[in-house]
Amino acid sequence: MAKATLLILKLLMILICAGWFTLWILKPTKLWTKKWHTAEESARTSVFGYYGMKFSPDIASIEISLATEMSFCLNFVVYTFPVIALAAIGIVYLDLQSRESRRRQARSSASVLSNPLVVNSYLGVLSALEILAVSLFFLFLAWTFYAHISNDFEKMVPTKSLKSFSNISNAGKKMTPAESLKLNTRQFKFLRVATRFGLLAKACLALLLLPVLRGMALFRVLGIQFEASVRYHVWLGTAMIFFATFHGVSTLIVWGMKDKILDEMWKWQKTGRIYLAGEIALVTGLVIWITSLPPIRRKRFEIFYYTHHLYIIFLLFFLLHAGDRHFYMVFGGVFLFGLDKLLRIIQSIPQTCILSARVFPCKAIELVIPKDPRLKYNPTSIIFVKIPSISRFQWHSFSITSSSNIDDDTMSVIIKCGGKWTNSLSDIINAELDSDSNQMKCIPIAIEGPYGPASLDFLSYDTLVMVAGGVGITPFLSILQEITSTQSSIRYRFPTRIHLIHIVKKSQDISLLNPISHLLVNQSAEKWHLKLKVFVTQEEESGATIRDLLNEFCQVQVVNFSTKCSSDAAHGVENLLWMAAMAGLSSVTFLVFLSSLNHAFLPSQEKSSKQKNPTWVADILVICSFIIAILCSTMVAIILKWRKLSREIPAVSEKEGRAKEGLMDTRSTALDEHEIIHFGGRPNFQDIFTNLSKETGGSDIGVLVCGPESMKESVASICRLATSQCCNKGDGQKRRSNFSFHSINFTL
Repeated sequence: MAKATLLILKLLMILICAGWFTLWILKPTKLWTKKWHTAEESARTSVFGYYGMKFSPDIASIEISLATEMSFCLNFVVYTFPVIALAAIGIVYLDLQSRESRRRQARSSASVLSNPLVVNSYLGVLSALEILAVSLFFLFLAWTFYAHISNDFEKMVPTKSLKSFSNISNAGKKMTPAESLKLNTRQFKFLRVATRFGLLAKACLALLLLPVLRGMALFRVLGIQFEASVRYHVWLGTAMIFFATFHGVSTLIVWGMKDKILDEMWKWQKTGRIYLAGEIALVTGLVIWITSLPPIRRKRFEIFYYTHHLYIIFLLFFLLHAGDRHFYMVFGGVFLFGLDKLLRIIQSIPQTCILSARVFPCKAIELVIPKDPRLKYNPTSIIFVKIPSISRFQWHSFSITSSSNIDDDTMSVIIKCGGKWTNSLSDIINAELDSDSNQMKCIPIAIEGPYGPASLDFLSYDTLVMVAGGVGITPFLSILQEITSTQSSIRYRFPTRIHLIHIVKKSQDISLLNPISHLLVNQSAEKWHLKLKVFVTQEEESGATIRDLLNEFCQVQVVNFSTKCSSDAAHGVENLLWMAAMAGLSSVTFLVFLSSLNHAFLPSQEKSSKQKNPTWVADILVICSFIIAILCSTMVAIILKWRKLSREIPAVSEKEGRAKEGLMDTRSTALDEHEIIHFGGRPNFQDIFTNLSKETGGSDIGVLVCGPESMKESVASICRLATSQCCNKGDGQKRRSNFSFHSINFTL
């Protein structure tokens, strides 16, 4: 039954997605224009029958009002609602999939398409599926541009531009911007090209916010986690800014040709496109894009973080510039993002507190946070953390290092100190560590998440290779603990061989292995089959073994904190079905208020004949309806959350989070099974993968990589090469090892 339901939901999502993209493809055509006008007329007629307005003496004014009202609703239903429906169905699908995965585990069938096909220092690691999607998107952009330009040039007034435009205006007809500027043929064509580039920017904006959804993440249906889909947001944002900049600058050039830049750029038209709004949106978008470039984002994160919130101004003025009809095309992503944002804020309330912290010699800190025992998450999950005593607005993402199957009441994250926010956290903890006061400090902390994979299918390999660079070891700590806790379970199919390759700059960074030190010491090689290789790149050969370094650097300092400031534990994201219901409720509320506001503020026939309302009034009504719908859903969510907290969330106990000193017994012979530590160089992945292929006899090998981009690219190149070249000769036939590459991101 569950499989059949999943199949039906998957087919429904495919149909909705295909229909929505088909709509975008057909929109520039004359066929769609004709059918759309027919649909608007049909909707208007049906409303008349429903409301029974034919007897009214004011039938003309009512007809105008209802026609406009239904036009707005029809735009929402056709252009916006499919995206919201896709998200709601996807959430239900993920909920059923996670329940099914608890009963059985299967290997993902998309490994061939997800393997690296292109590895480039500028583009990064691209799979065949990603290249196909990008190619289709650019093909769609080319088609959209061609279709619109072809229609524009067919309707273009021939050469006698000045006279013909003058004749048109003298005939009493409304002039277009091109006609009012009295452009010649070449200038007119250039202006139309510039205008159509604005439509390409709109197409990018329609998808821009979908990759950064967390709770209502559409990409999770494809097996792509939030931290991995962020780069699609970057690609779409860059393309959108390019098209929008060409659109704006080219329009300014045309105005300059006619010496009317100052006259045109400050216009706030009563009808049609509002030029000033478009200029404000473009400048705002450029500020957001420039401050998100890697040099600024990495060195001045605060600038990047706060300027990114200018998206509110950007979207507002985009709506005023493009108009509500164009805005409905991109409104699906905006609608889901706004709802997702508010639900995440509610989920992070109430705040909890830090139970304890462990300070490592490598300037890293492990935070222990209380959680609801019913909160379960899969390895490689991340949480977003906000500490109000450092910043009331900044959220930072970290990989969870603990396993919910082992730690029922707590979860842990490891934070490497290096930026302003992390250094402030380090100062607070070190100050408490050095304090002689008997009174423990309480540090409130807000938690959002965890967000992670819906299943453990990505671990279903005969052999697993995990390559970590520095603090990139953190998601692998949770994987190893998860495998340990479920080894005796027959539901899960985990690897029989595990190779952990840890690459660090300094030997003290090995202290990050402290959370799994008991696995390295206590697990026998025959039972665990774990091989650890450590490469220290910036230190010379010292002859030290892993045992020596664990003894030297795994002595961590521990500080415990009070829980007086909060008695609540982290409870995780809301139920997925509950979130789907919120999406449906918001959509219905929006339609109801949009219809009501349009009916209330649309002018009657007498008023409309004398004085026409500005077109931006309709835009304001869309904004008001959206705000009201989101606020209504937020109020419902708050009420349900309050009822849940009042009866379900357990109180935090100070004893449950007490961390132990980082002492361990390294006398076990299990450490001897691991290779000697390598100093002064990086690993030769080609030799490692070739030898591994020979050892495993052509089995399926999963390769998980977490660390710097350069390291990911090196592993991806060798992994791709090994898949095509490495083979074993046994029983007279060549058997190739299948290397499945998976990139895990721990920074956004």
